[in-house]
Amino acid sequence: MSSQPESSQPEPDSRLLRLLPWGEEGKRAYLLTDSSGTWLSRLADRAEAEQIETANMILSLTKPLVEDETKHSVPELRWAARRLIAALTDVLTVAESRGHRIHDYRAETDDGQSSDGPTDDDPSSDGH
Repeated sequence: MSSQPESSQPEPDSRLLRLLPWGEEGKRAYLLTDSSGTWLSRLADRAEAEQIETANMILSLTKPLVEDETKHSVPELRWAARRLIAALTDVLTVAESRGHRIHDYRAETDDGQSSDGPTDDDPSSDGH
């Protein structure tokens, strides 16, 4: 038995540190939370989805600009390059953020079972 009182607060390493899809003046913003279902986490999920949708739209609009038979001015091509750079930057931030939230496969045991990953009862588990 421990003489220390039990705390309802989670252990510091059980909290989630999430890279948010926005920041100020190129600085990264993070959310420290106990759950991925918080209001701010859901807002970040929606912002990530919008950033991916925007990147797809920019890609579809700029592809024709680089076709061999088209002739565009340098300012038009620079505009397209700036939009593509911004979209790629956003999508890479989303990928990095999501990558940090993926189960660590290095924690698996020799029999392929995860020591701390999803269980059969976990709705986020795809059964693989």
